Amino acid sequence: MALLYDRLRWEEKAILDALKSKGVDVETVDAKVKVAVHGKLRDIGDIVLNRCVSHFRGLYWAAILEAEGVRVVNSFRTLLIGGDKLLTSLELMRAGIPTPKFVVAFTVEGAMQALSEIGLPAVVKPAVGSWGRLLALLKDYEHARAIFEHREHLEPFLHNIFYIQEYIDKPSRDIRSVVIGDDVVASIYRYAPVGEWRTNVALGGRAEACKLSDDQEELVLKAAKVIKGEVVGVDCLESNRGLLVNEINTTVEFKGAYSATRVDIAGKIAEYLVKEARR
Repeated sequence: MALLYDRLRWEEKAILDALKSKGVDVETVDAKVKVAVHGKLRDIGDIVLNRCVSHFRGLYWAAILEAEGVRVVNSFRTLLIGGDKLLTSLELMRAGIPTPKFVVAFTVEGAMQALSEIGLPAVVKPAVGSWGRLLALLKDYEHARAIFEHREHLEPFLHNIFYIQEYIDKPSRDIRSVVIGDDVVASIYRYAPVGEWRTNVALGGRAEACKLSDDQEELVLKAAKVIKGEVVGVDCLESNRGLLVNEINTTVEFKGAYSATRVDIAGKIAEYLVKEARR
């Protein structure tokens, strides 16, 4: 078995320890330095856990390995859809899964028109990104235009895709659920720190154990299955329309979830990989 990474974080180390404790022969592969040579990748392992932080690095490695016949978790399709907020929203919408309303534009003027369609306040997000980076809460049109014009001159071109989402007036928290295979193994509330509207633990958010209802758990599992996610984080928002699936994280961080719930998430990932490798 192999663990593909570009940064060894707490989560990757925990997964490695869990695999080794089960007697698994696991190879760590640094995606930044490994060279993809056609015909020389099949012996990388029976299964590869793709834990690349970089969306495109992980995406391309999944495509390369699958072309060589290697089983990858998560798959290329899962990374392609789940790693792109717009594509995720489209898949959720197509499947009838409740999700925040969104609009898309490709120029500043188009974004201003889109904003008038969805109303204020609203949130503009990069189509690809994590940890709450480059999210902006838009409260008035003058402020929104300034944000859009700034993004227009950023590289790469993905910043010129204006993905705008309705702002859900939530109780300063969201819900992160970790899904492994067919199970929701842990759920937490993520509370925004004082003076911040974003709930990301990476930005100082606080995690607290959350007990989902049966209906909520079913919704989370359905969302994960829409993108064929095997090891993912499903982020939901509470609203007066019920629970809304906001995003799906395909290289889910779970240190906060472990700290709040004490669920051995790394061990459950290891168990799932061993089961899948034996199929």
